[in-house]
Amino acid sequence: MRKVFQADLQQIGEDLIEMSQRVAEAMERAWDSLANADVDLAQEVIAEDAKIDFLQTQLDERAIDTLALQGPVASDLRMIVGSLRMSASLERMGDLARHLAQLARLRFPKRAVPSAISETFSKMAQLDIRIARELGRLLDTRDLAIASQIIELNRELDKLHSSVFQIIAEENWQEDAPTTVDVSLTSRYLERFGDHGVSVARKVTYLVTGEWEPQG
Repeated sequence: MRKVFQADLQQIGEDLIEMSQRVAEAMERAWDSLANADVDLAQEVIAEDAKIDFLQTQLDERAIDTLALQGPVASDLRMIVGSLRMSASLERMGDLARHLAQLARLRFPKRAVPSAISETFSKMAQLDIRIARELGRLLDTRDLAIASQIIELNRELDKLHSSVFQIIAEENWQEDAPTTVDVSLTSRYLERFGDHGVSVARKVTYLVTGEWEPQG
């Protein structure tokens, strides 16, 4: 039974890594679809989100079965419960990438992002992609230096998110109301993607240290 238990734990860990890889790819493709008004790519991102959802369901079912059948204690219990919460955050990251693709599809053939702010959003998207890719490394190695790096990347993301609202509040902002709403939503989706990445990083830190790091 112990071998089965260890195999289940390993599979849960591998599923988390795969989810992180998929959400990184989803964000990369979603941003491309939004920046370039590529409706075909947007549709692919939307369709692919179902695979991330399936992975979460599969992982959660495995984790719940392991809890019920194996009776894990201490660090193993912490690992399983933490994995359930991390899979929820990763699934939400996939949803946020899908939201960007849906916005690209909604505004096609026009671009949802005006040129005046596209560079800021490009920087935010690149930070999100880096965060998601670093999550894969973190989940694989549990190197807490990577967790710290993810938190720092998210701080840069937060600054850019704040700058977006400064831009649209300026007197020389000339875009119409629908575009302003699109810009606000885009910034929010990109910012929340990073926040969920930090949530996963903090949970990995907890798994390694047994101590919950306060947010700040």
